[in-house]
Amino acid sequence: MKLIFATNNQHKITEIQNMVGTHVQLLSLSQVNILEEIPEDEPTLEGNALHKARYVYRKTGMDVFADDTGLEVYSLNGEPGVRSARYAGESKDSSDNINKLLAALKGDKERKARFRTVIALIFQGTEYLFEGIAEGEIITERRGTEGFGYDPVFLPKGYNNTFAEMNLDTKNKISHRSIAFSKLLGFLSQKEK
Repeated sequence: MKLIFATNNQHKITEIQNMVGTHVQLLSLSQVNILEEIPEDEPTLEGNALHKARYVYRKTGMDVFADDTGLEVYSLNGEPGVRSARYAGESKDSSDNINKLLAALKGDKERKARFRTVIALIFQGTEYLFEGIAEGEIITERRGTEGFGYDPVFLPKGYNNTFAEMNLDTKNKISHRSIAFSKLLGFLSQKEK
């Protein structure tokens, strides 16, 4: 089965291809000649994921899925949320985003947070949504070099290592993205029967 993953983020493609195995061939946007940046200006994760999937589907007519992920910090009223990638500005600099987040939480004892991923799938012309949530907290300083984004400061509930300290196999068992993708893969495997 061929499925377009509406991203050119190689970290995400590697992470997800590792999860889907060989029965699904993921195609990136560049592999289907979509080189432009797809705007992410909807007010919700669901809206952004659907917008990206619809955009690619209109251009290609192929089955496609898109995701949007946000880090939601409870004491910051859900920020950075849908603006997670651009929290510190349009450059999407992860280090700047982490610096801004740590500054916003400085002195705050309430550091509970969650990563939330929403996947929009257009499969055989019908739209579906899947969600994955990983609860945890924001620690006070970066730890680890794996992963990307806010991984060095996110400590998942029940673990002593940040996402950035975990190997990919461990992270893929518990992450918000893996939970949402497990739901997607379960759906696709039912459709293959």
